[in-house]
Amino acid sequence: MSARPAGANEETFNVAERRLPPVVARMWGRETTPRHGPRPSLDLARIVAAAIHVADRDGLEGVKMSSVAAEVAMATMSLYRYVGSKDELLIVMADAAVPEPPAYDGGNWRAYLTGWTRANRDFLLGRPWLLALNQHTPPTGPRSLRWLDRALAALAGTGLGYGERINIAVALTNYAARQAAMVHAMTGTATAGSEAIAGLTEYGDILGEVLDPEGYPELTAAVRENAFGSADQWIDDADFTFGLNLLLDGIQALMTRGRD
Repeated sequence: MSARPAGANEETFNVAERRLPPVVARMWGRETTPRHGPRPSLDLARIVAAAIHVADRDGLEGVKMSSVAAEVAMATMSLYRYVGSKDELLIVMADAAVPEPPAYDGGNWRAYLTGWTRANRDFLLGRPWLLALNQHTPPTGPRSLRWLDRALAALAGTGLGYGERINIAVALTNYAARQAAMVHAMTGTATAGSEAIAGLTEYGDILGEVLDPEGYPELTAAVRENAFGSADQWIDDADFTFGLNLLLDGIQALMTRGRD
Protein backbone atom coordinates (compact mmCIF):
# COMPACT_ATOMS: atom_id res chain seq x y z
CA MET A 1 0.00 0.00 0.00
CA SER A 2 1.36 3.43 -0.90
CA ALA A 3 1.72 6.13 1.72
CA ARG A 4 -0.47 9.21 1.47
CA PRO A 5 1.44 12.50 1.16
CA ALA A 6 1.20 14.74 4.22
CA GLY A 7 -1.69 17.16 3.97
CA ALA A 8 -3.44 15.34 1.13
CA ASN A 9 -7.12 14.66 1.65
CA GLU A 10 -8.87 11.47 0.51
CA GLU A 11 -10.29 13.00 -2.67
CA THR A 12 -6.97 14.54 -3.76
CA PHE A 13 -5.09 11.30 -3.14
CA ASN A 14 -7.59 9.18 -5.06
CA VAL A 15 -7.45 11.55 -8.06
CA ALA A 16 -3.65 11.29 -8.08
CA GLU A 17 -3.92 7.50 -8.03
CA ARG A 18 -6.35 7.49 -10.96
CA ARG A 19 -4.07 9.67 -13.07
CA LEU A 20 -1.25 7.13 -13.11
CA PRO A 21 -0.94 5.49 -16.53
CA PRO A 22 -1.75 1.76 -16.17
CA VAL A 23 1.76 0.67 -17.15
CA VAL A 24 3.33 2.98 -14.54
CA ALA A 25 0.92 1.71 -11.90
CA ARG A 26 1.95 -1.85 -12.75
CA MET A 27 5.66 -1.12 -12.43
CA TRP A 28 5.18 0.45 -9.01
CA GLY A 29 2.61 -2.05 -7.71
CA ARG A 30 -0.04 0.67 -7.55
CA GLU A 31 -2.88 -1.02 -9.42
CA THR A 32 -6.16 -0.58 -7.60
CA THR A 33 -8.61 -2.21 -10.03
CA PRO A 34 -9.78 -5.53 -8.56
CA ARG A 35 -9.31 -8.60 -10.73
CA HIS A 36 -12.26 -10.93 -11.15
CA GLY A 37 -12.21 -14.62 -11.99
CA PRO A 38 -9.87 -17.39 -10.86
CA ARG A 39 -6.65 -16.64 -9.04
CA PRO A 40 -3.91 -15.77 -11.58
CA SER A 41 -1.33 -18.51 -12.11
CA LEU A 42 1.32 -16.00 -13.21
CA ASP A 43 2.56 -12.60 -12.12
CA LEU A 44 3.96 -9.65 -14.04
CA ALA A 45 7.52 -10.33 -12.86
CA ARG A 46 7.56 -13.81 -14.43
CA ILE A 47 6.15 -12.52 -17.70
CA VAL A 48 8.68 -9.70 -17.88
CA ALA A 49 11.54 -12.07 -17.03
CA ALA A 50 10.41 -14.33 -19.88
CA ALA A 51 10.24 -11.38 -22.27
CA ILE A 52 13.75 -10.27 -21.31
CA HIS A 53 14.99 -13.83 -21.90
CA VAL A 54 13.48 -13.75 -25.39
CA ALA A 55 15.08 -10.36 -26.12
CA ASP A 56 18.48 -11.54 -24.88
CA ARG A 57 18.22 -14.63 -27.08
CA ASP A 58 16.46 -13.36 -30.20
CA GLY A 59 16.76 -9.58 -30.09
CA LEU A 60 13.93 -7.12 -29.71
CA GLU A 61 12.30 -8.27 -32.94
CA GLY A 62 11.77 -11.67 -31.31
CA VAL A 63 9.64 -10.24 -28.53
CA LYS A 64 6.02 -10.90 -29.42
CA MET A 65 3.11 -11.60 -27.16
CA SER A 66 2.97 -15.08 -28.65
CA SER A 67 6.68 -15.79 -28.09
CA VAL A 68 6.51 -14.57 -24.50
CA ALA A 69 3.37 -16.65 -23.89
CA ALA A 70 5.20 -19.71 -25.20
CA GLU A 71 8.03 -19.09 -22.72
CA VAL A 72 5.64 -19.22 -19.77
CA ALA A 73 3.49 -22.01 -21.28
CA MET A 74 0.35 -19.89 -21.42
CA ALA A 75 -2.11 -18.90 -24.12
CA THR A 76 -1.26 -15.56 -25.71
CA MET A 77 -4.53 -13.96 -24.65
CA SER A 78 -3.81 -14.89 -21.02
CA LEU A 79 -0.98 -12.35 -20.93
CA TYR A 80 -3.40 -9.47 -21.29
CA ARG A 81 -4.59 -10.07 -17.74
CA TYR A 82 -1.17 -8.88 -16.60
CA VAL A 83 -0.07 -6.36 -19.24
CA GLY A 84 -2.32 -4.26 -21.45
CA SER A 85 -0.37 -4.47 -24.70
CA LYS A 86 3.00 -5.28 -26.21
CA ASP A 87 3.97 -1.61 -25.94
CA GLU A 88 3.30 -1.73 -22.20
CA LEU A 89 5.32 -4.92 -21.92
CA LEU A 90 8.28 -3.23 -23.64
CA ILE A 91 8.12 -0.29 -21.24
CA VAL A 92 8.19 -2.61 -18.22
CA MET A 93 11.01 -4.64 -19.81
CA ALA A 94 13.08 -1.49 -20.35
CA ASP A 95 13.01 -0.86 -16.62
CA ALA A 96 13.29 -4.43 -15.33
CA ALA A 97 16.34 -5.20 -17.51
CA VAL A 98 18.30 -2.35 -15.93
CA PRO A 99 20.57 -3.39 -13.03
CA GLU A 100 20.81 -1.49 -9.79
CA PRO A 101 23.02 1.63 -10.06
CA PRO A 102 26.38 1.75 -8.32
CA ALA A 103 25.96 2.45 -4.62
CA TYR A 104 26.69 6.05 -3.63
CA ASP A 105 28.57 6.43 -0.35
CA GLY A 106 28.75 10.19 -0.26
CA GLY A 107 32.17 10.41 -1.89
CA ASN A 108 33.58 12.60 -4.65
CA TRP A 109 31.02 13.47 -7.31
CA ARG A 110 33.42 13.06 -10.22
CA ALA A 111 34.66 9.62 -9.17
CA TYR A 112 31.09 8.44 -8.67
CA LEU A 113 29.76 9.78 -11.98
CA THR A 114 32.72 8.23 -13.80
CA GLY A 115 31.76 4.80 -12.46
CA TRP A 116 28.05 5.55 -12.91
CA THR A 117 28.46 6.43 -16.60
CA ARG A 118 30.72 3.45 -17.27
CA ALA A 119 28.24 1.09 -15.57
CA ASN A 120 25.46 2.63 -17.68
CA ARG A 121 27.41 1.94 -20.85
CA ASP A 122 28.35 -1.57 -19.77
CA PHE A 123 24.82 -2.84 -19.18
CA LEU A 124 23.83 -1.46 -22.59
CA LEU A 125 26.73 -3.38 -24.12
CA GLY A 126 25.30 -6.54 -22.60
CA ARG A 127 21.77 -5.84 -23.81
CA PRO A 128 21.87 -3.85 -27.07
CA TRP A 129 18.11 -4.17 -27.50
CA LEU A 130 17.73 -1.69 -24.63
CA LEU A 131 19.17 1.03 -26.85
CA ALA A 132 16.10 0.90 -29.09
CA LEU A 133 13.70 0.99 -26.14
CA ASN A 134 15.29 3.67 -23.99
CA GLN A 135 15.40 6.31 -26.72
CA HIS A 136 11.60 6.27 -27.00
CA THR A 137 10.58 6.05 -23.35
CA PRO A 138 11.48 8.49 -20.55
CA PRO A 139 12.34 6.73 -17.29
CA THR A 140 9.24 6.06 -15.19
CA GLY A 141 10.09 2.73 -13.54
CA PRO A 142 11.68 2.16 -10.13
CA ARG A 143 15.06 0.94 -11.40
CA SER A 144 15.61 3.60 -14.06
CA LEU A 145 14.62 6.35 -11.67
CA ARG A 146 17.02 5.00 -9.07
CA TRP A 147 19.88 5.71 -11.51
CA LEU A 148 18.68 9.28 -11.83
CA ASP A 149 18.29 9.64 -8.08
CA ARG A 150 21.87 8.45 -7.41
CA ALA A 151 23.31 10.87 -9.97
CA LEU A 152 21.40 13.74 -8.35
CA ALA A 153 22.68 12.64 -4.95
CA ALA A 154 26.31 12.66 -6.15
CA LEU A 155 25.86 16.26 -7.30
CA ALA A 156 23.94 17.41 -4.23
CA GLY A 157 26.85 19.24 -2.59
CA THR A 158 28.08 21.01 -5.70
CA GLY A 159 25.89 24.10 -5.51
CA LEU A 160 24.09 23.16 -8.74
CA GLY A 161 20.30 23.38 -8.91
CA TYR A 162 18.03 20.42 -9.54
CA GLY A 163 17.46 21.42 -13.15
CA GLU A 164 21.20 21.55 -13.82
CA ARG A 165 21.76 18.23 -12.08
CA ILE A 166 19.02 16.55 -14.08
CA ASN A 167 20.48 17.91 -17.32
CA ILE A 168 23.89 16.55 -16.33
CA ALA A 169 22.45 13.10 -15.64
CA VAL A 170 20.67 13.14 -19.00
CA ALA A 171 23.85 14.21 -20.82
CA LEU A 172 25.89 11.43 -19.20
CA THR A 173 23.16 8.88 -19.91
CA ASN A 174 23.07 9.92 -23.56
CA TYR A 175 26.85 9.71 -23.76
CA ALA A 176 26.84 6.18 -22.34
CA ALA A 177 24.13 5.13 -24.81
CA ARG A 178 25.92 6.69 -27.75
CA GLN A 179 29.17 4.98 -26.85
CA ALA A 180 27.42 1.62 -26.46
CA ALA A 181 25.71 2.10 -29.83
CA MET A 182 29.08 2.90 -31.43
CA VAL A 183 30.62 -0.29 -30.05
CA HIS A 184 27.74 -2.35 -31.39
CA ALA A 185 28.03 -0.65 -34.77
CA MET A 186 31.78 -1.14 -35.00
CA THR A 187 31.59 -4.79 -33.99
CA GLY A 188 28.52 -5.63 -36.07
CA THR A 189 26.43 -6.57 -33.01
CA ALA A 190 23.72 -3.90 -33.28
CA THR A 191 20.20 -5.28 -33.36
CA ALA A 192 18.67 -2.63 -35.60
CA GLY A 193 19.94 -1.98 -39.10
CA SER A 194 22.67 -4.59 -38.68
CA GLU A 195 22.70 -5.37 -42.39
CA ALA A 196 24.04 -1.88 -43.10
CA ILE A 197 26.80 -1.93 -40.52
CA ALA A 198 27.79 -5.56 -40.08
CA GLY A 199 30.85 -5.10 -42.31
CA LEU A 200 32.04 -1.87 -40.68
CA THR A 201 35.50 -2.85 -39.43
CA GLU A 202 37.63 0.00 -40.72
CA TYR A 203 35.73 3.26 -40.59
CA GLY A 204 38.66 5.30 -41.84
CA ASP A 205 38.99 3.10 -44.94
CA ILE A 206 35.34 3.68 -45.80
CA LEU A 207 35.70 7.43 -45.42
CA GLY A 208 38.80 7.34 -47.57
CA GLU A 209 36.74 5.82 -50.36
CA VAL A 210 33.85 8.28 -50.29
CA LEU A 211 35.31 11.66 -49.28
CA ASP A 212 36.01 14.37 -51.83
CA PRO A 213 39.14 16.31 -50.75
CA GLU A 214 37.71 19.56 -52.16
CA GLY A 215 34.41 19.26 -50.30
CA TYR A 216 35.87 17.79 -47.10
CA PRO A 217 39.48 19.02 -46.93
CA GLU A 218 40.04 18.71 -43.16
CA LEU A 219 38.27 15.36 -42.81
CA THR A 220 40.20 13.98 -45.76
CA ALA A 221 43.45 15.11 -44.15
CA ALA A 222 42.42 13.45 -40.89
CA VAL A 223 41.75 10.17 -42.69
CA ARG A 224 45.12 10.33 -44.43
CA GLU A 225 46.75 10.82 -41.01
CA ASN A 226 44.90 7.70 -39.80
CA ALA A 227 43.19 9.80 -37.13
CA PHE A 228 40.31 7.35 -36.91
CA GLY A 229 42.57 4.34 -36.45
CA SER A 230 40.97 0.91 -36.42
CA ALA A 231 37.66 -0.31 -35.09
CA ASP A 232 39.44 -1.72 -32.05
CA GLN A 233 40.75 1.74 -31.20
CA TRP A 234 37.29 3.24 -31.53
CA ILE A 235 35.87 0.94 -28.87
CA ASP A 236 38.92 1.04 -26.60
CA ASP A 237 38.20 2.23 -23.06
CA ALA A 238 40.67 5.09 -23.46
CA ASP A 239 38.40 6.70 -26.05
CA PHE A 240 35.41 6.33 -23.75
CA THR A 241 37.35 7.90 -20.88
CA PHE A 242 38.58 10.77 -23.07
CA GLY A 243 35.05 11.80 -24.01
CA LEU A 244 33.75 11.30 -20.49
CA ASN A 245 36.50 13.50 -19.05
CA LEU A 246 35.51 16.27 -21.47
CA LEU A 247 31.97 16.14 -20.08
CA LEU A 248 33.13 16.02 -16.47
CA ASP A 249 35.50 18.93 -17.06
CA GLY A 250 32.53 20.88 -18.38
CA ILE A 251 30.54 20.05 -15.26
CA GLN A 252 33.45 21.25 -13.12
CA ALA A 253 33.60 24.48 -15.12
CA LEU A 254 29.87 24.97 -14.55
CA MET A 255 30.36 24.63 -10.81
CA THR A 256 33.29 27.05 -10.83
CA ARG A 257 31.33 29.61 -12.83
CA GLY A 258 28.48 29.37 -10.35
CA ARG A 259 30.85 30.19 -7.46
CA ASP A 260 32.36 33.27 -9.17
